[in-house]
Amino acid sequence: MSVHTLPSRDFARDVSNAKRLASDGPVFITDRGKPAFALLKIEDYYRLSKTKPRSLLEVMDAIPGGDFDFEVPRMDGEFKPASFD
Repeated sequence: MSVHTLPSRDFARDVSNAKRLASDGPVFITDRGKPAFALLKIEDYYRLSKTKPRSLLEVMDAIPGGDFDFEVPRMDGEFKPASFD
């Protein structure tokens, strides 16, 4: 595993290169010579943060107020197809 450093200008110019480098190890992105951001593989992030990926269902279930009863009103009447003449 190698550690790479990229100036923010190089990162902005060639994101594909940064992603390639990140597959080998973390990439530090500098702003005016000082490390400002780190790019790493998602597996490494989960390992470092000791979290596991969540499914879409888990994310949606975590949204507050998402559990309520809703009854669809019945529409009575006769409907005709639209005419585009």
